[in-house]
Amino acid sequence: MAASEWHDWHDFYMLLGTASAALVALLFVAVSIGANFLTPERSVATRTFMSPVVFHFSTLLLMSLVMLVPSHTALSLAIGIVLVAVAGLGYTTLVLIGLARASVSDIADRFGYGFLPSAAYLAMLAAAGLVISPGARGDDVLAAAVVLLLVVNIRNAWDLMLAFARQVASKSLDT
Repeated sequence: MAASEWHDWHDFYMLLGTASAALVALLFVAVSIGANFLTPERSVATRTFMSPVVFHFSTLLLMSLVMLVPSHTALSLAIGIVLVAVAGLGYTTLVLIGLARASVSDIADRFGYGFLPSAAYLAMLAAAGLVISPGARGDDVLAAAVVLLLVVNIRNAWDLMLAFARQVASKSLDT
């Protein structure tokens, strides 16, 4: 696919970037409200569960910015996608290691915070290869990858907010 043909995807990536930035901002508001939940005793859980949500939303914002650069060639676009995907895969590998060590993670957490984001980043790598292949549908593969990462990350943010709400509710019952 020629880099100029990506113009049709402008609105998609503009919306993705806007949504990601807004969701990071809302996450910061929620965390500031539940700041008493983030104690030193919970620092491992915070790194294991909170940081990936911020990272993946930020990655989606970065991917949107990469895709919106108007002067890309097919090669520069593929390189940008590869850089984002490799960083995401590396980080998600660290998260999977943290989940393996965490005593509080369950199978849903392992999929939500580890396996599904890894699948999204692998699909991004595949899309990067397809971008430089004539006639390939790298645009559709990349769109599917970022939508998967967005949906999984919304699930993860919801999971975090439920954990915060449970913590607040249990403290109010104790008093």
